Amino acid sequence: MTDDLKRTYFILLFPAAAGFLVVHILRHFHIVEWNIPQFPGMISSIFFVVSVCFAVALPIFFRAVFANKMRGQTHTPEADWLIFERNLLLIAMTTPYVCLIAMILQISRFFLAGTIIMALYAVYYYYPSKKRIAFDRRIFRVK
Repeated sequence: MTDDLKRTYFILLFPAAAGFLVVHILRHFHIVEWNIPQFPGMISSIFFVVSVCFAVALPIFFRAVFANKMRGQTHTPEADWLIFERNLLLIAMTTPYVCLIAMILQISRFFLAGTIIMALYAVYYYYPSKKRIAFDRRIFRVK
């Protein structure tokens, strides 16, 4: 089960990581001319807020909704919990894609740095390690 979640995690993460690598190579070797117009500062802050939503707010909200749904039960069926974990990964792993788009559009450096930090947070915190999976299973009383 942990292996299935890790596979899902890496399947969601790999295209974003490859995209970062490709963008970096294209910029470093000036292979492609980036004629991207300057965006107003508000667009940069919107990217940051969206990244915070996908890295922090939506996973917490989704977790609370799932906990509320399972509130009256003595245990959580493993199939329901596995669907919850996969959806949680899907929500959190959206953040690197938001960061990639922000990097391509060359938003202001301050907000890009915040977006990168949120992407790193999502990638680090939602990694399905055995310890985190065991903790979630214990909290939700998965049988």
